[in-house]
Amino acid sequence: MKLAAMLWIMIGTTFAGMLVVAVLLVPSLQAQAKMWIAIAAATGAVLGVPVALTVAKAIERQTQR
Repeated sequence: MKLAAMLWIMIGTTFAGMLVVAVLLVPSLQAQAKMWIAIAAATGAVLGVPVALTVAKAIERQTQR
């Protein structure tokens, strides 16, 4: 779990940043940018959890040999 938490910090931040940039690049979302940036950042952080867990499990499987 510690490995997954450390990975989530990096992966969740990366996903959140990518989604925030996507919001900023879409002209139709700029009128309500404050709301959409918050939603994008939260979504990226949440989507990072299962990815971090999957990567952590793969790393643990490889290092148990």
